[in-house]
Amino acid sequence: MKRLSGVIILALVVGLAGNVLSAAVARADAKKHRPAQRTSKMAQTDPATYVPIAYDNIAGWAGDDHGAAFSAFLKSCPRLISSAAEEGAVAARLPALVDVCRTAMALGPPKATSSQARAFFEAHFTPHRVTHKAAQGLLTGYYEPLLDGSRTKSATYPTPIYRRPPDLVNLVAETERGAKAHALTHVRQTPDGRREAYATRAEIEAGALTGQNLELMYLKNPVDVFFMQVQGSGRIRLPNGSKVRVTYDGKNGHPYTSVGRYLIDTGQFTTEQVSLQSLETWLKADPERGQKAMWQNKSYVFFRELAGAEADGPHGALQIPLTTGRSLAIDTSYHALGLPVWVASPKLVHATQSGGFHRLMVAQDVGSAIRGPERGDIYFGSGEAAGKLAGITKHPANFVVLLPKDDTLTRTVRP
Repeated sequence: MKRLSGVIILALVVGLAGNVLSAAVARADAKKHRPAQRTSKMAQTDPATYVPIAYDNIAGWAGDDHGAAFSAFLKSCPRLISSAAEEGAVAARLPALVDVCRTAMALGPPKATSSQARAFFEAHFTPHRVTHKAAQGLLTGYYEPLLDGSRTKSATYPTPIYRRPPDLVNLVAETERGAKAHALTHVRQTPDGRREAYATRAEIEAGALTGQNLELMYLKNPVDVFFMQVQGSGRIRLPNGSKVRVTYDGKNGHPYTSVGRYLIDTGQFTTEQVSLQSLETWLKADPERGQKAMWQNKSYVFFRELAGAEADGPHGALQIPLTTGRSLAIDTSYHALGLPVWVASPKLVHATQSGGFHRLMVAQDVGSAIRGPERGDIYFGSGEAAGKLAGITKHPANFVVLLPKDDTLTRTVRP
């Protein structure tokens, strides 16, 4: 799904980067548990270290619904296993995770009791704190919007969403687009074989794709299109009352620019005033003004329609349905897709009934704004209620990443 996977509400709102745990805690854990720390070799500007800890030292671990986390984890496994032989695939980066997936799938039905699931995670993974130069990271949220639309253009539905153009070429794998979002990720291949930057958002909305029969559906206004692109997927309610699901199918490759940051920098908002809802209201209030602001973001997303079993839910970067409250968008510069990640955010109280957010999630998505070793985006589900939760989520957090016990994981890190 993500999106921009993901993409990402904070990208729209502020465009901040994530942070992590204190060095003091890291040194204490390292001294206590002795195993060598391992540092991400992919993080160029903000090195992070995995420090092994005990499950007993994870606050809230015993009280989580591990069965729900296990079900979400299993969704990733068929894709990870099938891609194991693909050059550059996610599975090739972390072969030990593929082995764990094979074991999980051999256990039987996808539903397991919470105690059985907890035992599985504890038997096959070692928890690691993510240590970093700051004390905490940052959590935001995303969701699947429900929007009115049509398969045909009309005065009510004038604004198209587009299919992926046939001349669009990936420069990076879609699973890595978030980690490499600072540069071009997709380009246009010309008829004579050259490659050039694709049309920008402003150029596309001015008609750069007109006449190519790429229109997939039509929405009421450019702001609805923009917000669905930010989320990376959406359900569209057609005039006859039926609903269809569309999902991310590539982008024009230009780096994402935060519209929220642009409005803050130009004095339209303060940081405290910006939310998903306030931005939508501001952009729609004056279409010409809103267009100018949205054109600051050159990035533009293309979609495809899902059908059959594939349409059971919005898709993440692994092209599998996301799980509400359990799917997490992460920065693949630091963590591999498919890994279980314990997310702790005591101040995030609006998303749970128990107070605070302490939950085992699964890295299943990416996003252009999700950059940093403890930068995460929670998938909150579909519809207006999920959007309200996502729109006000901007909270400090810490990660504990569960790494397979097989030592082949060390291929992805260095001492």
